[in-house]
Amino acid sequence: MTKFVLIAALGAIASVSAAGPAAVNLGKAGTYAILSKSGISTVPTSAITGNIGVSPIASTAITGFSLKMDSTNRSATSTQVTGSVYAADYAAPTPEDLTVAIGDMEIAYTDAAGRTPPDHLNLGSGDLGGKTLGPGLYKFGSTVIIPTDCTISGLPTDTWIFQMSGDLTMAANKRVKLIGGALASNIVWQVAGYVEVGAGAHMEGILLVKTAAHFRTDSSLNGRILAQTAVTLQSSTVTQPYLGRFLAQTADILV
Repeated sequence: MTKFVLIAALGAIASVSAAGPAAVNLGKAGTYAILSKSGISTVPTSAITGNIGVSPIASTAITGFSLKMDSTNRSATSTQVTGSVYAADYAAPTPEDLTVAIGDMEIAYTDAAGRTPPDHLNLGSGDLGGKTLGPGLYKFGSTVIIPTDCTISGLPTDTWIFQMSGDLTMAANKRVKLIGGALASNIVWQVAGYVEVGAGAHMEGILLVKTAAHFRTDSSLNGRILAQTAVTLQSSTVTQPYLGRFLAQTADILV
């Protein structure tokens, strides 16, 4: 019964026309929950589901994770990471693979930043608090703030790109909510400045960040952090997104 429900759910998704911009191709960067060029740190412990990696900087830039090398010296493990840890000074082919992933991250950033024309320009003067955001391309010539909860509404096939020339800041204990089947994997935040997610706040989507990403105490993300400088975590939870989660929920509802 479940098998047929999943097939029906897949068919229903495939038959719905997607709204929003063409998806951003993350390439090999899409195999990481966190990818950084300058380092990843956590104080105190965090919980990450997915791989993390740094390049071209060495593994000494991954701090607070108590890394344990595997027998091949190609990757490491951490009790805080459900996945593998990679760095540019590990054994081949890890350095080469990371070079490709970093290149793909930068290509994805350039792609997202260059999309035109926007469906929405400077919506709310950069204040997304209290808003419900349908699929589309959103462009902001400023910093974007999320001082109160906001909602992203759409189907599993819909896409969102948020372009901003400044920073992205989210107040403490606020949430980005998904409704209607919207998927974090289809939401891209292209940020020319830095990202700061306040203590206890929850974010959704793929963060393509030109500079740093800071996640304060007990903050969380369903998505990916792909940063061109440093990522700092404070007892944060980062979970890479999966399409399978929606299909499983759909199956539960229909059965």
